[in-house]
Amino acid sequence: MSDNDGKKTLGVRGGGSRPGNVKQSFSHGRTKNVVVETKRKRVVMPKPGGAAGGAASKSLAGGDPSKRPAGITDAEMERRLKALQAAKAREGEEAAKREAEEKAREEERQRRREEAEAKEREERERAERARQKAEDDERKRRESEESAKKAAAAASAPPEEPAAARPAPSKQAQPARKDTKSDRNERPTRGKGRDDGRRSGKLTLNQALSGGEGGRQKSLAAMKRKQERARQKAMGGNEAREKVVREVKLPEAIVVSELANRMAERVSDVVKALMQNGMMVTQNQSIDADTAELIIEEFGHKVTRVSDADVEDVIDAVDDKEEDLRDRPPVITIMGHVDHGKTSLLDAIRNAKVVAGEAGGITQHIGAYQVTTESGTVLSFLDTPGHAAFTSMRARGAQVTDIVVLVVAADDAVMPQTIEAINHSKAAGVPMIVAINKVDKPSANPDKVRTDLLQHEVIVEAMSGEVQDVEVSAVTGQGLDELLEAIALQSEILELKANPNRAAEGAVIEAQLDVGRGPVATVLVQKGTLKQGDIFVVGEQYGKVRALISDTGERVKEAGPSVPVEVLGLNGTPEAGDVLNVVSTEAQAREIAEYREKAAKDKRAAAGAATTLDQLLAKAKEDENVAELPILVKADVQGSAEAIVQAMEKIGNEEVRVRVLHSGVGAITESDIGLAEASGAPVLGFNVRANAPARNSANQKGVEIRYYSVIYDLVDDVKAAASGLLGAEIRENFIGYAKIKEVFKVTGVGKVAGCLVTEGVARRSAGVRLLRDDVVIHEGTLKTLKRFKDEVPEVQSGQECGMAFENYDDIRPDDVIEIFEREEVERSLD
Repeated sequence: MSDNDGKKTLGVRGGGSRPGNVKQSFSHGRTKNVVVETKRKRVVMPKPGGAAGGAASKSLAGGDPSKRPAGITDAEMERRLKALQAAKAREGEEAAKREAEEKAREEERQRRREEAEAKEREERERAERARQKAEDDERKRRESEESAKKAAAAASAPPEEPAAARPAPSKQAQPARKDTKSDRNERPTRGKGRDDGRRSGKLTLNQALSGGEGGRQKSLAAMKRKQERARQKAMGGNEAREKVVREVKLPEAIVVSELANRMAERVSDVVKALMQNGMMVTQNQSIDADTAELIIEEFGHKVTRVSDADVEDVIDAVDDKEEDLRDRPPVITIMGHVDHGKTSLLDAIRNAKVVAGEAGGITQHIGAYQVTTESGTVLSFLDTPGHAAFTSMRARGAQVTDIVVLVVAADDAVMPQTIEAINHSKAAGVPMIVAINKVDKPSANPDKVRTDLLQHEVIVEAMSGEVQDVEVSAVTGQGLDELLEAIALQSEILELKANPNRAAEGAVIEAQLDVGRGPVATVLVQKGTLKQGDIFVVGEQYGKVRALISDTGERVKEAGPSVPVEVLGLNGTPEAGDVLNVVSTEAQAREIAEYREKAAKDKRAAAGAATTLDQLLAKAKEDENVAELPILVKADVQGSAEAIVQAMEKIGNEEVRVRVLHSGVGAITESDIGLAEASGAPVLGFNVRANAPARNSANQKGVEIRYYSVIYDLVDDVKAAASGLLGAEIRENFIGYAKIKEVFKVTGVGKVAGCLVTEGVARRSAGVRLLRDDVVIHEGTLKTLKRFKDEVPEVQSGQECGMAFENYDDIRPDDVIEIFEREEVERSLD
């Protein structure tokens, strides 16, 4: 506390504390008394002997109640004592347990320490043995070199050379070896020296700031190589390593650095080899495959030539085993001329109404359907368009089919598309069944159909041929059962089989861009089974099967051979006719699709580009006199867009042509309107419409949008528009002749010919030619036409008149004047 000012000191009463005063002195003679209280620790000494303690506790428990705390009974006191004894026993057990655990941990630490020491000792012994071996090898090498030098010196030196000078290196080497042996016992010194040698090449901060040792520092890679050589030398591996021969995959062109990387050689060595071969290239330049092959062989490696097309090797062409093949349904394609009743016949078989849903009553898409007959046979039908514009669609239908059903109307006989269908069938090498339709009509003549087919080498059974023919009627249902029997018989003859337990392969029949579902492809599976979740590549597109939809609109989990399904999950709209292949990974599918897209782009660029200046000039000259009608085409499905483009290419002549700027699938968008505006082209929509932003943009920019649902109308309108670009044809109509009788000179007018109209009529507004000895010497117009002294519009045959030419005076008697009129006639492309 502070000064003793009469206040009581703060402390604990009792004999345990002893108060004392301490006097503190400060500067300037000031002092201060401080009361210090000292406490003594109270030490409780146990009583000697356990019996005394037991007696005391016993007397405390049951003896004198005055020595017990107030309010505690004997039973309570006994319970407390028991609890105290139990706690002491627990403490003793825990202490013993802790002691045992500590002892076990100490033993484990000792064991690990011994193991580490043994391992370190073993490593030291191994390093010592390796070093000893290296030293022995080095000593032997030196001795052999010394002996070789002595032998060489003895053979070449003159006899007067003192021999004492030669063994000097040997004497110097001997103490060095003794030092090495003495160093063998000084492990710390040797270890330090080796560590200094290993670290001597590392770059420190001081060396970097001071410029090192006045020279260029070694790189980290050089230090690693030096350490590797030292380690090899220590392990006795100082002999030259065996050359590793690598198999180098070589594409069409390769960068020098990549070539060095594939050979595992240094880039500088590869560049040096190329320079020695006369090629001054850097590591970032490409070289061709032949040069790279020479370099690879020079370095001793093997070459494997690969090309970019090898990415498609993952699509395996698996040959199916005979035991894996199973029967599959036949694929039947219905072909024939337009309006001969193909779709109606298929509707009668399917009991459906497809033709009612087609615009104009004509098929403009390939339809794929499956039909189960009453006998349980499953048939896959493809319905192709018959219009002339859909040639490629029909060709695709013939390529993926097993049997062609050629529909010919009994009242119309063989027509152009019928002949085309016969040619497609023959080109594809598929059997044909002739279905003579519309036999219920009064004007039907089936025999004429059979006779007409003979001209195209199609001999039906009724004419003692091999081609089956069935008379049917889609309206009454006549002959449908016979047609199905003929198809079943033909399929049995073909013995159609496929392996369903393999990766799927199929053909795209049709493709379209659906607003809600994205790109959708109608695929006919040909081999294997296409399952939901499969990763596939189709043409320039790829994807993962998100859903499979059957021809009835139901979702299915898988589709086997000869089953047509709609596939969802593509990243873009494929071309109709593309082949679908299932691959194992998405990366493979993407790589194949990108390669195909690049190849197609290069092919288009090569086809459209003029390679020489002469070609460029010739093309420019050709285009100079050709008028173009640019158009944009958007269709609902890929096949229709392709058919329209092909039809547009056929429109035109040497003066005018139709140019399709862009064709695509899906609704008309703002980007289409922007392209049309820039090119001054109309947008033609086939079974599609423009979305709201596109319509607004078209209204603002004045772009014409036309919608069509029948291909006839579209072709006719484009043909009419292209015809408008044709220049009008100028026709000349000769209306009369006049013979010059006399030539007069009139002041202010010039020479005037006095003529007699010998034939037709002479008109003031008509054109004239001056003929002399039946040779045209002037063509122009009349300045004046007079009868007597009056200006007249025309002069009839047999009358005389006066004529003067505009800007021409060289007229003579007996010349003949030919009078004609020009007429402009509209031209068309028909």
